[in-house]
Amino acid sequence: MKKAMKVILLKNVPNLGQEGDVKEVALGYVRNFLIPRGLAEEATPEKIKAAEEKKAKKVQTAELDLAKAQELASKFNGQVIEVSARASEEGRLYAALPLAKIVAALKAKGLEVSKDSIKSSHIKEIGEHLVKIELEHNLEAAITLIINPEVK
Repeated sequence: MKKAMKVILLKNVPNLGQEGDVKEVALGYVRNFLIPRGLAEEATPEKIKAAEEKKAKKVQTAELDLAKAQELASKFNGQVIEVSARASEEGRLYAALPLAKIVAALKAKGLEVSKDSIKSSHIKEIGEHLVKIELEHNLEAAITLIINPEVK
């Protein structure tokens, strides 16, 4: 009598494997837990081949996404953005520079980014500031932000 069965995981299963993995699992676990919950299916040669092709395609897509993110990071790195804001004579801004103003300045240069991606502390002084931008795949880019006082 069979005590184990080969299955293809349809979803990530903690302590077992990732989606698309082929695992040999106890028969009772398969019948009573994995299949009823839609977490796995029986591994036939055709299904194994299809799962491997799907996994290869997923890897290829991830590599393309990473390449796009790296290209975007290289476009951001070294950019110098100038904005103006109301400031006192001592060079302190009346209010912290809004992230939307940085996003708009980047957009004017043809660089799209969401304000959630911009990581900077509250900028409250005129002058030059280094601003980090977080991109997909844990990539980071740095731009130089120059804040000029607004002329009345």
